[in-house]
Amino acid sequence: MTRRVLTALPVYNEVAHVDAVLDEVLRHCADVLVVDDGSTDGTSERLAQRRDIQVIRHPQNRGYGTALATAFERSIADSYEILVTIDCDGQHEPQRIPRFVAACDNADIVSGSRYLKHYDGDSAPPADRRRINLQITADLNRRLCLNLTDAFCGFKAYRVPGLKRLRLSEAGYAMPLELWVQAAAAGLQVVELPVPLIYLDEKRSFGGALDDAATRLEYYHLVLDRSLAAIGVPAGEIWSGTLCGEAAG
Repeated sequence: MTRRVLTALPVYNEVAHVDAVLDEVLRHCADVLVVDDGSTDGTSERLAQRRDIQVIRHPQNRGYGTALATAFERSIADSYEILVTIDCDGQHEPQRIPRFVAACDNADIVSGSRYLKHYDGDSAPPADRRRINLQITADLNRRLCLNLTDAFCGFKAYRVPGLKRLRLSEAGYAMPLELWVQAAAAGLQVVELPVPLIYLDEKRSFGGALDDAATRLEYYHLVLDRSLAAIGVPAGEIWSGTLCGEAAG
């Protein structure tokens, strides 16, 4: 039986990519949601011209994490079985959506990894972003007994019943840290799928002071500590929940 799948894209000022990405996504998923997070560059006007997608618009920019939370809420409210999330900046390949959906047969969360496999033509990641990803991924694995290789990839698939067990509040790019903590606490099963490492020339802003790598890393540690404290793990300590001692991903 065909499962009801929604593919959601958080979008903020992506007028250069949005139509081409959406055209490709629609080749692999019939139901597509764009969460327009307060775009001001003409993206909103482009989206308004389309009749083949769903759009939820935030009147003002509220952050990447909030845009994803909006997609989670819609997938639950409309009784979808699987939610796929994919970025709209051209760095993910929509033709991989069916593989992510199929992998949900054996996992609650299927997370893309740019470091699980080398592909011909892979980009060299910005040094500070790779260093931060390595450190935060290692911290998550140590403190949550996970086995991740890429903590921050936005290409994911979720079984929607598992999303109902999460209570996410982090608005920005640190939201995946809160997600991993809550997923571990809920006992959700995680697998990774390899995806190519594609970085475009455009520079991502993480928001004000967080564009500084040292400040961003400090904030990520703060969010991780805060998220762990919410499930009863003091700063610096290791969670001893049900996934410890098992292979979780």
